Amino acid sequence: MNFASIRVITDDVDRLVEFYEKVMGITAERPAPVFAELVLPSCTLAIGHSETVSLFGVGSAVAADNRSVILEFRVQDVDAEYKRLKPVVDDWVKEPTTMPWGNRAILFRDPDGNLINLFQPVSEEAIRRFSSRG
Repeated sequence: MNFASIRVITDDVDRLVEFYEKVMGITAERPAPVFAELVLPSCTLAIGHSETVSLFGVGSAVAADNRSVILEFRVQDVDAEYKRLKPVVDDWVKEPTTMPWGNRAILFRDPDGNLINLFQPVSEEAIRRFSSRG
């Protein structure tokens, strides 16, 4: 099994796509006005309008109501990303910090309030842990 994507449900696809394009530094693929994919070699971030939820036959998924998932991206230089994203991000949760498990990280919220963690392994153990993950 391969982890293929995570999908964020929103009421404003265009706003969220524009935000993630700036954060991720890539252009989204837009196969439909209500759906977008930001494709990285490791995984895809999909963004779907709340009206698409019914296509899956599920009763509900509430846009902008996530309080349990953090989207995480490994980066080369957390401090450089923090400087680059300062003008883009309105809601900073944690400025650059080295965590007890050996990652240097920043944490912020997207326009819908979803948490995003950009991290960089910095301790010997963390570097070793991520060395085989590509």
